[in-house]
Amino acid sequence: MQPNPAPNETVRLNGLSNREFLERYARPGCVGLSGGVTLIDRAICRAERHLDAEEQWGAWSHAFLFQGRRADGHHWVIESDLQVHRKHIHFGVQENRISKYFDEELYTLLAVLDFGLTKAQVALLVCEGLELVANRARYSLRELLGTLLALRRPALRGRSNLLARERSLYCSALVRHLFRRVGLDLAPGVDLKNTTPEDIARSAAPHVTYWLERDRAKSKVKEFKARLRNRLGGSA
Repeated sequence: MQPNPAPNETVRLNGLSNREFLERYARPGCVGLSGGVTLIDRAICRAERHLDAEEQWGAWSHAFLFQGRRADGHHWVIESDLQVHRKHIHFGVQENRISKYFDEELYTLLAVLDFGLTKAQVALLVCEGLELVANRARYSLRELLGTLLALRRPALRGRSNLLARERSLYCSALVRHLFRRVGLDLAPGVDLKNTTPEDIARSAAPHVTYWLERDRAKSKVKEFKARLRNRLGGSA
């Protein structure tokens, strides 16, 4: 681990497995970000291109909160996600073991964001998160669609999500909601329910990012255009 990284520094790492990376850098109160190769991951990363001046795809499709090790010896996270166990489907705010992110085929990108919270702030974050778990706050695909609409029309980003629902929070909105409880807004100027994982990653709030990168979702259209330009240039 790099000693005392500077605020807002990104420490890029390689040569580690997902498990090694998370066990080394994940701490209670830190934010986790992931990116993957599924259709939903690629759709979210593609939509996040509207946040970039050069329309580069976003890196992140999911956000969650590390809560620390429990009595079972496992490190747990609080997140809003779809989790399927045999015939049981859990769609909303939930607790899961960190080991779900050890799968390197599903989670090809991982980051840990450390905002340097105090023990009291971490305790408040976790308590608020567990309250949402107990109250079965939902994950709303409808709100996610509202966020995707706002990404295409920047004027809507600061307004209430057009498809907002009560008692619903998708992943990055959950993380931002929890941090607001400790007086830290990770994306000022953006409506809570229009928050994307990329907004969390780009937060101006002082933090250190530990980034483990492998493959990244890419735009096939941009790849085709680049190949076409190279071919036309070569034939000129």
